Amino acid sequence: MPMIRVLDEQQSYELLTTTTIGRVGFVHEGRVQILPVNFVVSGHDLLLRTAPDGLLGELTREPADVSFEVDYHDPLGSTAWSVLMHGSLSRVPEEKVPGARARVNPWADSERDLPLTFRVEKITGRSVRRDQTHGKT
Repeated sequence: MPMIRVLDEQQSYELLTTTTIGRVGFVHEGRVQILPVNFVVSGHDLLLRTAPDGLLGELTREPADVSFEVDYHDPLGSTAWSVLMHGSLSRVPEEKVPGARARVNPWADSERDLPLTFRVEKITGRSVRRDQTHGKT
């Protein structure tokens, strides 16, 4: 039987530092959009880069309320975790662009040179551990 555990805020932040891929969720033209992105943790915020002419570039002409989700699954270790955040996604202020740009290396392509910051307003996390003997005879 799986054991689900609610993670506290600090545990959730710590898990974010173990990976670099997450998903941004938002409503655009009446539909929910979910886009995968690279990110790095910067204090209690996240930094990412996008194409200036892409959907996230358009969305962040003004700060936008979004959700951000990061998860991990280890089938061999029978563990998984998920962190869900709500907050504001905006463009990095012009004077901080060079530093932010240098911290995030998008793997999709190099045209993603618009740095964005996700300011975390709420963070929740859960971990799951499955009994490895479950179902064995």
